[in-house]
Amino acid sequence: MIEFLALAAAAAGVGWLFRRRHRQRVAAGSPDGIPCMARHPAGAGRWRTGRVFPGPGGARWVPRRGEPVPLPGGRATGVRAPSVKEGMSINPGSRIVACTYGTGEAGGGGGSIEIAVMPLDLRELLEAVPQAAPDSDTPSP
Repeated sequence: MIEFLALAAAAAGVGWLFRRRHRQRVAAGSPDGIPCMARHPAGAGRWRTGRVFPGPGGARWVPRRGEPVPLPGGRATGVRAPSVKEGMSINPGSRIVACTYGTGEAGGGGGSIEIAVMPLDLRELLEAVPQAAPDSDTPSP
């Protein structure tokens, strides 16, 4: 019985430390970006670690190795939990945000990316890459 109490106290302490660290990072303005894993283009390739940096010209994903991927006009099109297969390569407790983005003002070309973040970082990511508005061309019933 005492072992269970000690284990519960240790788990509560670890949870408190994680939340405290997250609050400190958010209060400091997140200078080091939002930690994440991303798959570019969406649905293909491998999950790679990196960070999303919000900015005035749009967000950008900077992988640990490789070239940064700018996300001009980026919009989140959906949020979901990872599948069992995806959960083997990323944290199964994370949330996957599917995003689309354009390459410029002319609207020519675009891309897609999937970004996996922990639930505590989801709100911050959705502020950097806002959700797409529902299509206003379709008439309402």
